[in-house]
Amino acid sequence: MFGVGKFCPVLLVLMLPACGASVVIQRDAQFDVTYDDTVTSDNQTIYSYNHTVSRNKTEGVRVSVELLSESAQSPVLFVVRQKQAVLSFQVPLILRGLYQRKYQYTQVGRTLCQPPTKALAETQFFYLDVSTLSSAGVHYQLRVSRVDSFTLQTDKKFSFNATPSQPQFFKYMFPDGVDTVIVKVNSQKNFPCSVMSIQDIQCPVYDLDNNVAFIGMYQTMTTTAAITVQRKDFPSNSFYVVVVVKTEDEACGGPLRFYPLLPVQGYSTAASQSAGLLYCSQSGHTVTLLQPIRAQGYSTAANQSARLLYCSQSDLASTDGNYGYMGTHTHTQYLFMFMLPVHCPLIGYRSLESVARSRQESLSSVEEDDYDTLVDIDSDKNIVRTKKFLCVSDLARKDKRILSKKYQIYFWNIATIAVFYALPVIQLVITYQTVVNVTGNQDICYYNFLCAHPLGALSSFNNILSNLGYVLLGLLFLLIILQRDILHNRALERNESTAVECGIPKHFGLYYAMGTALMMEGLLSACYHVCPNYTNFQFDTSFMYMIAGLCMLKLYQKRHPDINASAYSAYACLAAVIFFSVLGVVFGKGNTVFWIVFSVIHILATLLLSTQLYYMGRWRLDSGILRRMLNVIYTDCIRQCSGPMYIDRMVLLVMGNIVNWSLAAYGLIKRPNDFASYLLAIAICNLLLYFAFYIIMKLRSGERIQCLALVCILFTAVVWGFALFFFLQGLSTWQKTPAESREHNRECILLSFFDDHDIWHFLSSIAMFGSFLVSPEHQSNSN
Repeated sequence: MFGVGKFCPVLLVLMLPACGASVVIQRDAQFDVTYDDTVTSDNQTIYSYNHTVSRNKTEGVRVSVELLSESAQSPVLFVVRQKQAVLSFQVPLILRGLYQRKYQYTQVGRTLCQPPTKALAETQFFYLDVSTLSSAGVHYQLRVSRVDSFTLQTDKKFSFNATPSQPQFFKYMFPDGVDTVIVKVNSQKNFPCSVMSIQDIQCPVYDLDNNVAFIGMYQTMTTTAAITVQRKDFPSNSFYVVVVVKTEDEACGGPLRFYPLLPVQGYSTAASQSAGLLYCSQSGHTVTLLQPIRAQGYSTAANQSARLLYCSQSDLASTDGNYGYMGTHTHTQYLFMFMLPVHCPLIGYRSLESVARSRQESLSSVEEDDYDTLVDIDSDKNIVRTKKFLCVSDLARKDKRILSKKYQIYFWNIATIAVFYALPVIQLVITYQTVVNVTGNQDICYYNFLCAHPLGALSSFNNILSNLGYVLLGLLFLLIILQRDILHNRALERNESTAVECGIPKHFGLYYAMGTALMMEGLLSACYHVCPNYTNFQFDTSFMYMIAGLCMLKLYQKRHPDINASAYSAYACLAAVIFFSVLGVVFGKGNTVFWIVFSVIHILATLLLSTQLYYMGRWRLDSGILRRMLNVIYTDCIRQCSGPMYIDRMVLLVMGNIVNWSLAAYGLIKRPNDFASYLLAIAICNLLLYFAFYIIMKLRSGERIQCLALVCILFTAVVWGFALFFFLQGLSTWQKTPAESREHNRECILLSFFDDHDIWHFLSSIAMFGSFLVSPEHQSNSN
């Protein structure tokens, strides 16, 4: 009794409309016929349609409505009742943009969801109800039509119109033997912004701007979109391709234009279809699938991102044997100058007691002091001071065992850094990929979607696989260095004169660090390409800075065997570079204050490094630095005009300062968006400048370039040229919106599997390996 009384009021309310004066008009309607009717709150019109549904053929049905009354008091509600689905919408259709901005559309077009049928053929009815609460008559036009090209076919082009209130979707069925397809959508113009979505065959279909991201995979797009679809993700072996035009263009990088808040007509834009590629079929055949595209608009300028990669060149040699003798005066001319005790006003002095104490402490920790003493020269039996010609080994005064252990610290430090850096990186990119797979939002990662081949949970396996060259060649380089290290130690055990007296001191620690860095570059680049975006771009560049810095240190060590930075200070400086790289990526875009601060730091660092190199570390930065600088200016420039003591070194430093000051000015004026590449360009320019100076000084010292080293350099230079060509193609850029980035996407160019960036990975790894090989070749053969 209690239950009946509870439900009675509800039934009464539901029955009230039927008891009023409302009139229900039902009519049998026909496809492709336009109905011009009026609806008020006193009447309701029901249109009845029927059509034949086949199991082997899917026929699309589209409902188009236009509101003709200019000022309706209330919207008109359209409800489509099907056998297994219900679709409802109002006209004017109100869609919301940013900041709750409203956009009203009086023209609405919707495609009905067609659930699959098990019968070979059956007749289905659906009903379209039209009603309103407006007391005044509302005039409208209604048309229901069949979509002839509802099912996408191979090698068949077609075009269609789409607006925010008139989305489109079509069906695709996997042919036999095809497991993976790339659905490609192209347009000749950039805007309006739109969304392409891949959804399973189920009702309802989410085909409006405010719900298209609810299910499936989706991408924003301007001129290009491409989504890789695998059969295993769709049990029905089919899916819907949904194209939705957004109300605003800001999501695709367009301006947030003014839209009136009054009812407006939805604009229609024609679209032409382009070819999509099917690949990875079980039968091994390549099939071409032609897919639809959408919308016209206006274009925007596209800035292509460029990312420079280091090149590491090393020592050249000119000898007639493995350790053979040639003129032993080589290496002496400009190395001997800084080894002589020369008075320098910028030198800070310390007592011999403090120097001796610090030296004793450094020996216990296998480290080196900043200042060297020559008190042990009389007891050094290996130095023959009466020799007519001196070798670099004669000038290497420090204990080789201590130096060897010192340089081994470079390897152990970078190995430790690699472990602690790589583990959280791998965890993070796996999380990124999981988010992409779960949400279906393919705007998170900046792939080349026209050549993104999935494998398991990975969306672009080809970009990951192509980094294998760095790892393998880095490992090969380590094995080569290990072999040379073993051979050299055996030569020392046999007390061979070529190993003891000739060539520069053999310290392999930096080489081990370089090989490890090359392997880590491949690993971290692969991690970056799991889901490339601006938040993890430093994964791809961190070890580039490492390699550039290690190459410069190795070049410096070859001419100054006793003078080099400790591993701790070197890696601390590289950590500072990476820190600034992250700051630049996050805060540098268009930030004038950041660029001013960075330019000042860049110039000051250049000046400090120039002073360090010119005086070979024999100066101190303390409170008396200004007084000593003024003293130098007075004595060398005012009191008497004297040239620099080390002219060659001064020329290099002047050129280096010109280059670095120019780069600082460029950054301050242009403020490039890709700060990481800009910072890498600074490192590359300095490395190339120092390498050129290194070669010139060797030639000035009377050395000649060995044939094998020359061939290696020329080969490496050619490979670097081709590698940079493919790198500069710019297949994607996270400096723009995902939709704008896809405008740069390109097809696969190698084996229908690898794209331009993959070729860059292959060639740059070979070029880097070739660059590294020059160094051990010189170390084994130099005097």
